[in-house]
Amino acid sequence: MSGKRKLFEEVGSAETTRPAARPGGIDQGHGGARGAIRRWLMALFALVVLMIAVGGLTRLTDSGLSITEWRPITGALPPLNAAAWEMEFAKYQAIDEFSIQNQWMQLDDFKVIYWWEWGHRQLGRVVGLVWALGFVWFAVRRQIPSGWTPKLLLLGALGGAQGAIGWWMVASGVTQGEAITDVASYRLATHLGLAFVILGVITWYILELGRTARDLMQARRTREARHWRLSTGLLHFTFLQILLGALVAGIDAGRSYTDWPLMGGQVFPASAFVLEPAWRNFFESPGLVQFIHRVSGYLLAGFAVIVWLRGRTSAHQTTRFAFNAVIAATALQIAIGVVTVLYGAPVHIALLHQLLAVVLWVLILRARFLSGYPIATSLRGNSA
Repeated sequence: MSGKRKLFEEVGSAETTRPAARPGGIDQGHGGARGAIRRWLMALFALVVLMIAVGGLTRLTDSGLSITEWRPITGALPPLNAAAWEMEFAKYQAIDEFSIQNQWMQLDDFKVIYWWEWGHRQLGRVVGLVWALGFVWFAVRRQIPSGWTPKLLLLGALGGAQGAIGWWMVASGVTQGEAITDVASYRLATHLGLAFVILGVITWYILELGRTARDLMQARRTREARHWRLSTGLLHFTFLQILLGALVAGIDAGRSYTDWPLMGGQVFPASAFVLEPAWRNFFESPGLVQFIHRVSGYLLAGFAVIVWLRGRTSAHQTTRFAFNAVIAATALQIAIGVVTVLYGAPVHIALLHQLLAVVLWVLILRARFLSGYPIATSLRGNSA
């Protein structure tokens, strides 16, 4: 009996020395800097939104062609003396925008548009620097969570591509003897579209890092597939509408017809197809471009209502509220869009219209995220 009892005692002592299991192991190791990286990305988010706003003002003030060269490094310094200012002004005087549209400008007038474009480019350099410093900091300290290095490098690559596309856009308007006074509208749409892609990627990363990896894995099992698909469709449709809005801005089409819901007293504008060949009208005819933007807006509004009605059936309170926020932002954006048309796209209203597009974009992304990774709630409506 004593031998058996000794055996049982040894087993018991072994059990008592076994280390206790610790929950949340999936978030250990390379997950320690999730919060710090999230705050860094929030700073980048704010800078990109500011970049979109300044870019919009640069376009609305016709300042984008004031700097006729692309100098990523040396261009960080503005003209520092009178001779340098005269040199920059002379370069601008050589292009079509000045000779056709802005012959009235003196040096002081030129400085105003120069500072807008310089500020826009300088802000782009700041965004790139904040990304680079942040990435190197976390990489050297080995604080980047597992699997996140490619994601963060993607942001840097997108930012670099945006700078190149920005110059590709500006170069289309820096011409001599071609009677071109603006950048190509489709290049402007590409530039703005990539800005929204970058903003969307940052937003998604922030949402992911706002919850633990363990929580996301569990939440994914309760994904609401129908809401995910509908919000994805709404996201894509909204992106198309943003691109169409850029085409409108690129040729100042928002100032061509200032009545609503008709256009020049007609359902379909009389000046829709005035250019040859016909395909040019889809990019360069103010009447047709604005008409397409309007019709697409009506269709988007209808689809948004359908998505909202479906979203209200979500089993999760937070998800339902997210879809409510989307439909509210959609309604406000439509109202501001109509006001923008009726007042001939003044700078402050047009800028508000663009910034509301940012708000709507982020809210749709959030609704989509919560459809894919729901936050479970109890019967009382509290987080489970």
